[in-house]
Amino acid sequence: MHEPPFTVSLLDDDPSVLKAMTRLFRSVGWMVAAFEDPSAFLEHAASHPLPVAIIDMCMPVMNGLEVQTHLRKLSPGTEVIFLTSRDDSSTRERALTAGAFAFLLKPADDEELLSVIESAAMRKH
Repeated sequence: MHEPPFTVSLLDDDPSVLKAMTRLFRSVGWMVAAFEDPSAFLEHAASHPLPVAIIDMCMPVMNGLEVQTHLRKLSPGTEVIFLTSRDDSSTRERALTAGAFAFLLKPADDEELLSVIESAAMRKH
């Protein structure tokens, strides 16, 4: 696994998803910055390095693609992994074309999710 201090940033409007993913990532020694609100997430991104960000696609106020667009301006080096419950091929294509590292469906298999995050983090080095 990636050496500490490795932080995974999470953005999901479902507190139970944030809690479960936070627990999973901490179990492998990663630090977690979790956000329910896209604006708070983007404010954080403006002043903190984000090696890897996991973003929900369907959220009120701002969807994942909009967050990705803003994040690219604030932190162009961040590897974005989308985690969504809706398997929409056009949205998947738009996300990947815009530079997303991966597009995974909820509920993601823990080992697959950890492996994808590790791959994204390794791409940074």
